[in-house]
Amino acid sequence: MPNAPHGPRGPTPPGSAPQGSEATAPAPQEVELRLVDGIAELETLFAELDGPEDHPFVSYAWLSALEKTKCASAESGWLPKHLVVSVKGKPIAVAPAYVKGNSEGEFIFDWGWANAAHRAGIEYYPKLLLAVPFTPATGPRVLVRRGADRELALGAVAAAVRELPRTLGISSAHMLFPRGDEAEALAERGLLHRLSVQYQWHNGGYATFEDFLATLPTKKRTQIRRERKAMRERGITIETIREERLVPALVDDVFELYATTVDKFHYGRRYLNRAFFEEVLGTMKNSVEIVVARDEGGGIIAGAFNVRGKEALYGRYWGSRVDVPFLHFNVCYYHPIDECIARGTLRFEPGAGGEHKLVRGFEPTLTHSVHRIEHPRLRGAIADFVVREREAILSELEGRKNDC
Repeated sequence: MPNAPHGPRGPTPPGSAPQGSEATAPAPQEVELRLVDGIAELETLFAELDGPEDHPFVSYAWLSALEKTKCASAESGWLPKHLVVSVKGKPIAVAPAYVKGNSEGEFIFDWGWANAAHRAGIEYYPKLLLAVPFTPATGPRVLVRRGADRELALGAVAAAVRELPRTLGISSAHMLFPRGDEAEALAERGLLHRLSVQYQWHNGGYATFEDFLATLPTKKRTQIRRERKAMRERGITIETIREERLVPALVDDVFELYATTVDKFHYGRRYLNRAFFEEVLGTMKNSVEIVVARDEGGGIIAGAFNVRGKEALYGRYWGSRVDVPFLHFNVCYYHPIDECIARGTLRFEPGAGGEHKLVRGFEPTLTHSVHRIEHPRLRGAIADFVVREREAILSELEGRKNDC
């Protein structure tokens, strides 16, 4: 291979940069890129990278757990092909990457693109994905060695993303949920920049939950208070289990609760297995948090699997053994918000989807992805779609802001 927001919150995405422009500066000749078939080979390098200590989903422990337990593997449809950037033989950056034969577990949906390719007689799969499997959480996707040239690494990854579809004989390459500044830097180097929306909670420096409620309209305040009160009336208590209290005996409860939700819906998939939860509860005690709801007898009736980073709390999986009104909102939204306020956490990302979160104090927030489509005709059609989609999203967000 040749050498190689966020809406009302966060940076405003560029509106004038050409989507998918071919113009880009070549990477310096001393830069090399290789593909690595497993994260285990990179354990020593990960200890020298900026980012993983603040963003647990790109930590070696998380990515290794996915591969070690076969959740991310060729058999599961996530063939590891991690990009390593080197300068004069010394690695300076890593971009976790996988070859995919479908679009499951991604949360930046391109099913429509795949269908359009099929109708045009273009093979869309396999494709290359620079992402964290099954994880719709924004974070760095180009992990740079401390003290190394980040701009050089970004340029090398951009060049690789542009070239890999051709050199590997695949349709496309996609980076999902990069930070806004990463997405903009890669778009300036000729990649398509797509916007999506999540609903997130942002800490306004609140001292108490009531301080947060005071910022909401009366109707929303009343509804949330009523839903929280319902737990007390039923004798349900909710707490967070973290650090040394994350004992092995919790694994069965965590996995069973996870399975209750993914097995309930026709679109649900058991992307994760029991071994994965056992692994991360053992190796990531400083990041993993388990919210549990107990009945009056002390039994666990529901729970949520959350992960804490330097600035954000991430809600990932929820499950319940009983059907209790408002239990989901309390376990997955209100209790984590309470925890964020108490600990001064800046942001709570409860996961993908759900306009119902607006009623509960969450804000529409831009997320990002960047793409390289190899086929010229398909690339042109998708570039046009991305521009129109961007305009629609920004217009809707502006309308919501004006309605407030």
